[in-house]
Amino acid sequence: MAKSDKLSDKHCIFIQQQPLFFVATAGKDSRVNLSPKGLDSLRIINPNRIMWLNLSGSGNETAAHLLDVNRMTLMFCAFEGAALILRVYGQASILHPRDDGWNEALSNFPEVAGSRQIFDMTIDLVQTSCGTGVPVMSFVKSRAEKELLPFYEEMGPEGVEKYWARKNVKSIDGHATGIFNDD
Repeated sequence: MAKSDKLSDKHCIFIQQQPLFFVATAGKDSRVNLSPKGLDSLRIINPNRIMWLNLSGSGNETAAHLLDVNRMTLMFCAFEGAALILRVYGQASILHPRDDGWNEALSNFPEVAGSRQIFDMTIDLVQTSCGTGVPVMSFVKSRAEKELLPFYEEMGPEGVEKYWARKNVKSIDGHATGIFNDD
């Protein structure tokens, strides 16, 4: 197990090769949430900072947790090639479409219907482990292009906000997510 306080060039190359990563968060009085993320939604800003574009979904746990405790863990694991697990620990802040700086931050990503938040993570620990317990699996295709993205494109911006109001205002533990100014 190797540890560092920042991403190396080798770590950055590994991260950029992964079609999938996982994000974990927990509030003080909430369940731990672990979510898979994909698409072209993650950017390494520098060796101590990662941003990722969060798309709309059926829940909004990460945002609720970060309002309570701003810690986050990202995990990347090799399903192809040499075995490796890379965990990135840090503190994260939330940027919403209503916030100053949203358009500038969003310019780092492709335009995607249903873009909900950008999480900006300051890294304090990077840890690798062997990953030999992770199975070898081939990436076949992303489901997002045919399922997720058209779902939000067809809703349009007003429909997406209505969806947020139904599905994204509270976490599964009943905590506010901050999706709107008044929640």
